[in-house]
Amino acid sequence: MTFGIYIARKSPIHALSASTKLLGLTIASVLVFSVSHLVALGGMLLIGVGLLRLASLPLQAVWQQLRPVMPLLLAILLIQGLLDSWYTGWVALLRFASLILLATIVTLTTRVSDLIEVIERGLEPLQGFGVRPKQVSFLLALSIRLVPLLLQQFQEIQQAQQARGLDRNGLALLVPLLVKTLRMADDLSEALDARGFDGEG
Repeated sequence: MTFGIYIARKSPIHALSASTKLLGLTIASVLVFSVSHLVALGGMLLIGVGLLRLASLPLQAVWQQLRPVMPLLLAILLIQGLLDSWYTGWVALLRFASLILLATIVTLTTRVSDLIEVIERGLEPLQGFGVRPKQVSFLLALSIRLVPLLLQQFQEIQQAQQARGLDRNGLALLVPLLVKTLRMADDLSEALDARGFDGEG
């Protein structure tokens, strides 16, 4: 699992600064949620595919990032379709698919350290309002690392149960995942205490 791990390539996307890519992702997010036309949203998704090709990223690595969220996208489509209308379901699906694809491109073409540095600089003007840039940046970096770990744990549990010939059961997957997550959180808490991280300063 390589979610959020920088993949070195010589491409125009890699050459862009982290600040430029984050700004572009922010603008794209605003545009995606301000449009509700299927053709326009489909066009944005195609732009994302074009940027993916331009970034020269290995398709297998990209698929590893997108595969875990496919059930989520399907759930969004079904929930919106059943509770509202299938049109709004497809709108929601295209919105999230576009953003997830663009975010994946950003994380795979940008070093995490560069992203954190840009965010920390951007938060510096808010220090007067009680915002601590270093702590926020640290928590963001931690989140970037924890998400792939949780997805990896989920896949390992799923593969282990399949190897035992067990049926795919949501509860059977959720319980061991919850146990592993709690253990991970406990280990992380001890590590933070050992480093003296208390959110002060």
